[in-house]
Amino acid sequence: MRKSLRIILFVLMFSLTGCNGIGTPSNNPLDATITPTPFQPAAEVAMTSTPACTLTPTPDESKIISLGLARPEGQVNILLLGSDFRPGLGYRTDVMMLLSLMPDQNLITLTSFPRDLYVDLPGYGYERINAALEFGGFPLVQETFDYNFDVPVDYYMLTDFTGFVSIIDTLGGITVNATYELYDTCDLPQAVDHMCYVPAGRITMNGETALWYVRSRYSTNDFDRTRRAQEVITAIVQKTMSLDALNRAAELFDLFRYSVETDIPFDLIVKMLPLAANYFQDPTILQRYAISEADVTDYLVPVSGAMVVIPNNDAVAKIIQQAIYPLQEPHN
Repeated sequence: MRKSLRIILFVLMFSLTGCNGIGTPSNNPLDATITPTPFQPAAEVAMTSTPACTLTPTPDESKIISLGLARPEGQVNILLLGSDFRPGLGYRTDVMMLLSLMPDQNLITLTSFPRDLYVDLPGYGYERINAALEFGGFPLVQETFDYNFDVPVDYYMLTDFTGFVSIIDTLGGITVNATYELYDTCDLPQAVDHMCYVPAGRITMNGETALWYVRSRYSTNDFDRTRRAQEVITAIVQKTMSLDALNRAAELFDLFRYSVETDIPFDLIVKMLPLAANYFQDPTILQRYAISEADVTDYLVPVSGAMVVIPNNDAVAKIIQQAIYPLQEPHN
């Protein structure tokens, strides 16, 4: 039973990743010391001829004000990362979700951070937050979250596309509760004139369809992708719970083991077993948050012309307080 619960915790943490990356780096990205280069998405720049705003961010304006709060007793924060690695092209972490485990409070929170957040990477200057892993490995990611958001990050979990598809197909597909319809380009077998459609409501998806649903970007924006990723995450968890997870634990573990890279130690997994068991009995202990379009300001970076978003301090600070410090109020 103990081994099964350990595997279930692993399933829980993997299921919450969203898996919005492709491939796995041939070298460990967490030890990277790559020299940063400007990132300019030409397709995005061509969409606009004028800056979205004229504000030039400075450290004082862009840094989230420190909340001055103590972490909940026993809290463990795990950053869930989805890489867009492509051989010869480098990679960015296009999904960044913070999983906060609070066993003493019987609470789990999941918070999504947009990949285009324009923040100060300590020692590198202002860049998209999804460049931190590539530029300075996991230590830079930790420092970036602490400096900009007053968020302590303890461990990481890195995922890829292949495992995501395999897991969903092994589960026999998932049923996603789509908040809105989606009509976008795709290369799936069900495509008509290279377009696929998902209506609002409950719809069953295999792994490839779920991957397309999460990643589609031409008719929607990154904030919509974040919402769809959380819908798929919820569906994966619900499907896992509906099956005889204990008897299939070894099969699921084999899939996850080859699809996840992590520094989470075994003794921590053992320590979190009761919380994992509680979650599978009562999914309502998981609360989801996201930095939304209303919580940021569009910005066109001078010189490079990159389109990014600047976090609105008060709005983002409120989200962080609710997700990471839920038992306290900020100091005045």
